[in-house]
Amino acid sequence: MSKSIRMALIVLFGINIVLMQSSFAQDVVSLRGHMEIDENSKAPLHKKWQQDRDPITRDYVQQPPLIPHNTTGYKINLKFNKCLTCHSWANYKEAGATKISQTHFEDRDKHVLANVSARRYFCTQCHVPQADTQPLVENEFEPLQAISGR
Repeated sequence: MSKSIRMALIVLFGINIVLMQSSFAQDVVSLRGHMEIDENSKAPLHKKWQQDRDPITRDYVQQPPLIPHNTTGYKINLKFNKCLTCHSWANYKEAGATKISQTHFEDRDKHVLANVSARRYFCTQCHVPQADTQPLVENEFEPLQAISGR
């Protein structure tokens, strides 16, 4: 096969891939809906958060605990962390809250720190509150029996 024929086939193959990708992209709908990128999207509907309750059972090993209460308005920034007002080792008993894990006082090299590690300070990176909503997709996940106690 000559060089020019190979080059023509490569170009045709590339054009075919681009056309296929653009037809797939037309079927994709983002959470913003069909809006141009420079348009402002509508504010999301308010979620109906679950009522304060006992800790939520974990579904798998090493799962970060889910937050069993509403966190709307909680401030977490470099100078203040609302979560620590109840969950710190100094306050958890009085607040009746779960104390933060010892692992939150370790750096990435497992050195024990006097304060919460910078990597663990922003709680909502891993811990999330639960809303009373229908699932977005079908889910047939079953937790391990050792974790669920079933």
